Amino acid sequence: MTVDAIMPNLHASDLDAARRFYVGELGMAEQPMGHDWVTRFVDPSTGAAVQVQIRDATAPEDSAATVKVDDVDALYAAMRAAGYEIVHPLVTEAWGVRRFFVRSPGGAVLNIAQRHG
Repeated sequence: MTVDAIMPNLHASDLDAARRFYVGELGMAEQPMGHDWVTRFVDPSTGAAVQVQIRDATAPEDSAATVKVDDVDALYAAMRAAGYEIVHPLVTEAWGVRRFFVRSPGGAVLNIAQRHG
């Protein structure tokens, strides 16, 4: 299992205000995700990115970061076997991501995800 990327998930109450800040002030490009509750901003020259969300539409709790992996099923099994708290079970979301949420030892909730299909 390999971690491909880690991206912070920041809370915002207004995505339009977030767009003005990240695009207008920081010069990042928006990569819309097709949802009205989350979007991604990326620096075109470096690839540095952040996701901004109002709330997670299908999980019981928002996550602090998304950890993209190459084998989400194996990691889910390993996390369960190790006794970590699974906050949101392993599911394949309608938008093509297979994911689960786990609480890290420091208490942060991580969205562990893999592109599916």
